[in-house]
Amino acid sequence: MEKAFNRQKVLLAHLQPTSPSPLLSASICAAGDSAAYHRTAAFGDDIVIVAAYRTAICKARRGGFKDTFPDDLLGFVLKAVVEKTNVNPSEVGDIVVGTVLAPGSERAIECRMAAFYAGFPDTVPLRTVNRQCSSGLQAVADVAASIKAGYYDIGIAAGLECMTVNSIRSVPQVNPRVETFQQARDCLLPMGLTSENVAQRYGVTRQDQDQAAVDSHRKAAAARASGKFKDEIIPVTTKIVDPETGKQKVITISEDDGIRPNTNLAELSRLKPAFKKDGSTTAGNASQVSDGAGAVLLMKRSLAAQKGLPILGVFRSFAAVGVDPAVMGVGPAAAIPAAVQSAGLELNDIDLFEINEAFASQYVYCIKKLELDPEKVNVNGGAIALGHPLGATGARCVGTLLNEMKRRGKDSRFGVISMCIGSGMGAAAVFERGDCVDALCNVRKVESNDLLSKDAR
Repeated sequence: MEKAFNRQKVLLAHLQPTSPSPLLSASICAAGDSAAYHRTAAFGDDIVIVAAYRTAICKARRGGFKDTFPDDLLGFVLKAVVEKTNVNPSEVGDIVVGTVLAPGSERAIECRMAAFYAGFPDTVPLRTVNRQCSSGLQAVADVAASIKAGYYDIGIAAGLECMTVNSIRSVPQVNPRVETFQQARDCLLPMGLTSENVAQRYGVTRQDQDQAAVDSHRKAAAARASGKFKDEIIPVTTKIVDPETGKQKVITISEDDGIRPNTNLAELSRLKPAFKKDGSTTAGNASQVSDGAGAVLLMKRSLAAQKGLPILGVFRSFAAVGVDPAVMGVGPAAAIPAAVQSAGLELNDIDLFEINEAFASQYVYCIKKLELDPEKVNVNGGAIALGHPLGATGARCVGTLLNEMKRRGKDSRFGVISMCIGSGMGAAAVFERGDCVDALCNVRKVESNDLLSKDAR
């Protein structure tokens, strides 16, 4: 027996390389070509999304949530995340909520109350973040960064907006100094006028915008009819008050109520411009004001595996950039390339895009500017049909994107979420499909290879 062991040792020695060589790392295949050089081989350190849920999105002031308190809206999704994953609420290191319109201190208190409604102990902290329309996505990025830094192991990124209660208003008291700074003055432009600026400056026609709106409603209606949103929407039982009789009725809301399946170009063409007499932005080709909330549960891959939780997606990169405030809608055209490059990828590596349809003008421009395949963008509709509850949109997009990528399987590995931001910014994040068994199982087939990394050419 001893001779056999010695023979094995000799054979193994012959199989060893004569000079030290680096071990093949799974992480080399886990993202883009250049990413192999700045990402570690610690596959288990990936920051992953294990759950992403949202309420339905309802029309502000006349939709299903018009009589629902903001803290209740957030409480519903926080509770759903815990119940559906069986994560111990006391293990959550922080809850970060993106929210925009309400006074900061007031909304922060409401969000803290929502956490208690959802069953979180008083030991779990909470804070809010406001980067305008990207607040929900910023919350996801903040939680991912905190987990990566080791501040805590599990975090929840959420988003909330109740535009029934808090409407978009102008700055109440403006510093006279603003008159001497053109770009500072442009920060105060109504968002609708920035949409008109984009359309005029970049030649986006009224017909282009109306067609984008028709497509948004058509795709959203098809997605709702086929049950695609059921994976991300949690049914909410709440009350609604009849405005004429004052009577309350208990209802359960499980579908977005802003989708209009019969929207057509003829109807949209009859709508008058909403922000400028000779403009092209109308109520029909702009996002809807809405009420809604969403929540995303993040942790390290190793911890998710330990807990037996399915991995919905992997957070790969995030970028926020500044642009000219007068055309703030162009933000995604600047942010998407930055986020994609940060992930070590190229635009043609991205299989799906969720670009927020704040206005059809900016949405159409960004697709054309980046030369994106329209068949890859907002495949289940966007904010023109679904609505845009400002602080919640980013969290909503995470669930929509990752569930669609899961349905498509190997044909959809990387996805991007992006939006423009009031006062002149854009934000974007890259996600990888998360249902792979290991780092290599969904590697793309290389059609041609000269055996050199593109970074070495």
